Amino acid sequence: MAREFELSRASVFNAISQAETMGVVIHAVRGKGYKLPGGVEWLDAGVVVQNLGAVAQVFSIRVEDSVDSTNAALMAAALNGAPDGRVLCVEHQYAGKGRRGRQWHAALGGSLTFSVLWRFDRGLQSIAGLSLVAGLALARAINRHSRHPARLKWPNDVLVGHRKLAGILVEVQGDMHGAAFAVVGIGLNVQLHEAQRDSIDQAVIDLAEVGVTIGRNQLLADCLQELHAALVIFREYGFAALRADWVALDAYAGKEVSLLLPNTQAAHGVAAGVDETGALLLRGSNNTLTAYSGGEISLRLRQRQ
Repeated sequence: MAREFELSRASVFNAISQAETMGVVIHAVRGKGYKLPGGVEWLDAGVVVQNLGAVAQVFSIRVEDSVDSTNAALMAAALNGAPDGRVLCVEHQYAGKGRRGRQWHAALGGSLTFSVLWRFDRGLQSIAGLSLVAGLALARAINRHSRHPARLKWPNDVLVGHRKLAGILVEVQGDMHGAAFAVVGIGLNVQLHEAQRDSIDQAVIDLAEVGVTIGRNQLLADCLQELHAALVIFREYGFAALRADWVALDAYAGKEVSLLLPNTQAAHGVAAGVDETGALLLRGSNNTLTAYSGGEISLRLRQRQ
């Protein structure tokens, strides 16, 4: 490697060490060199476009090696006039954002990390339920290939067996009844190594564990196809038209849950799906339904003492 790239051995060692900090698993054999345990399929916008078929013209896809956050970068591009359907995908994200201020951990070559920009003419009020729509589309794309069905956790997680497979972060800006836009950020675990799993503060799963071996370029194309199909319905009829489909994949339906509210209080009851705006319905002890909405609410299975 030193001869090939006209570098010193120390420079090669430093590059390998940096790659490991970015989530790449590398095997070192003393006296022989370094080896990747498996090949990496790098993202290629041209390959994704080929796999998109009839909806290829809907999207403008850009692939970057490294950015701080795909959502932050695409939000900035949106403010500078980027068009509807702009997609930014990245191999390495070093300051990814999750809900409630959390960091999103992504593995170089082992995650699918991208954001999509959508513009809306009917204002922010027409965007209610968009995170659920994105989750539904993502689950549909995954379930094309998985024998272990992906299910949904309100408001924006995709699970397999109550372990997190993917997360969604929607950020919006604009007028309540005029021009507005949403950036939908998606992080999907493709193949995480042990150290990365240990750094995450919740139970996670990846596609490799459930036997999905589809390449990342095809997977991204599948996700974009499903996102487009769901968005066409959402733009015309709102979340209400997709509510039944979301409820059919609800991982928490009928289960006793606790909601951690922004005021640090908790609400307990049985999860009863969502209403036509995407708000979570909680059935209380007196059998009444209460709707909860807001990005700062956390849903958990109830742990009885």
